[in-house]
Amino acid sequence: MAEEFDVITVGAGPGGYVAAIRAAQLGLKSACVEAEALGGVCLNWGCIPNGVLLYYADFVSRLRNHARDFGLTFEGLETDYAAAVARSRVVVQRLTRGVGGLFKKYGVTHIRGYGRLTDPHTVEVNGTTYRAKHVILATGATWNRLADVGVEGDEDGERVVAYRDAVVQKEAPGSVVVVGGGIIGVEFSYTYCAYGASVTLIEQSSQLLPRFDDEVAAALEGTFHKQGIRVRTGTALKKVERVGEKVRVTVTPAGGGEAETLEADRVLLAIGVKANSRGLGLEAIGVEMDRWGNIIVDEAMRTSVPHIYAVGDVTGKRPFASVAIHMALAAVDAIAGHPHKPLDYRMIPRIAYCNPQAASVGYTEEELRERGIPYKAGRYPLIANGKALGRGEADGFVKVLSSAGGEEMLGMHAFAPEAGELMAEFSIARELEALPAELARAVHPHPTISEAISEAAMASVGLPLSF
Repeated sequence: MAEEFDVITVGAGPGGYVAAIRAAQLGLKSACVEAEALGGVCLNWGCIPNGVLLYYADFVSRLRNHARDFGLTFEGLETDYAAAVARSRVVVQRLTRGVGGLFKKYGVTHIRGYGRLTDPHTVEVNGTTYRAKHVILATGATWNRLADVGVEGDEDGERVVAYRDAVVQKEAPGSVVVVGGGIIGVEFSYTYCAYGASVTLIEQSSQLLPRFDDEVAAALEGTFHKQGIRVRTGTALKKVERVGEKVRVTVTPAGGGEAETLEADRVLLAIGVKANSRGLGLEAIGVEMDRWGNIIVDEAMRTSVPHIYAVGDVTGKRPFASVAIHMALAAVDAIAGHPHKPLDYRMIPRIAYCNPQAASVGYTEEELRERGIPYKAGRYPLIANGKALGRGEADGFVKVLSSAGGEEMLGMHAFAPEAGELMAEFSIARELEALPAELARAVHPHPTISEAISEAAMASVGLPLSF
């Protein structure tokens, strides 16, 4: 007889392991199928190790470019990129062990291997079958390859790499072409530049970070130019070829035009992801997907087969660990019969962790204009913020968007030190349905960067204070 569970989760990334643990916490017999390391891409090869590399890059950049501003002088600065990578793996291993410890603590059964559905209630792993009252699919996504976007060339994991290869490589390139100006592309560009690489960043859209506020994107591009990163927006990739120890990249203007050839030691591909939905047996049991292979879900994360759920990147929703986690909580609450407020995907914070950090949440001004929604924008420049001036990082700003009558906060956008930390305040305010005027009146500690939120909110209701 196949072992039976209340919930089997397939995949142990941020959505999968959270779902498995929460199900066990609620008294459900829970199992999680995972062939690789617990924690998935985010913990092992994505945001966690990359965050460590970004922290080191920020430290190196400060020493290289601003040491004299803080009274530091030295000769012959030497950097060890391999040490940063080694530290990132230590952090990864500790967190991976932590997930395993939580599985043991709450009684989650870890089934090692790749799972597939052989019928609506049966998951097969390495030839062994397991029965489940409910299944949660959390298989994530993988990076787009050159062939996926119609570009000639192949990845070799050494000179032409995606993020999973790049985050464990022990040497920074002397020169690199980064393809894709989304979050992954701009973060690696910043890291490589800090370690002395010659960086060219190409993006097919008209701005970096295409889904971010355009003022934030423009500020980031300007800062990258100052740092020496060559940004090429409106540029399409056509061909990538390995030539000895170099890589040759052919690009054209996105609207068509004369081809140009770039050459570098390495090419990093950051051109989006695709759902890991193949090979799961979904078609045979009637789980609906869109034409890109994303699993279609409702507000409770149910698929077209009511007792089968899907969470995280495999659904094609916002590809962030924070989203996967809250989708997982929604799915388990639905299984357990608990109420759960639907996720508002528009209000998910988006952050690029370079320095200054670029962050956006909610509507952008461009989106509000396109929809004909009347609004007010309150903008606060960090040149008026004592903490930012003291840190020598006063080039940024915080912007709050509110409805024209001040009844609702519509968005917040920032280009600032630790902008990612600022976004949580907007999320809490939205959850509590706070008004812009209430955010403005909230007492913020002084001196902090967070004061910029209060100041921008004051400006959005027509009462700017410090500028």
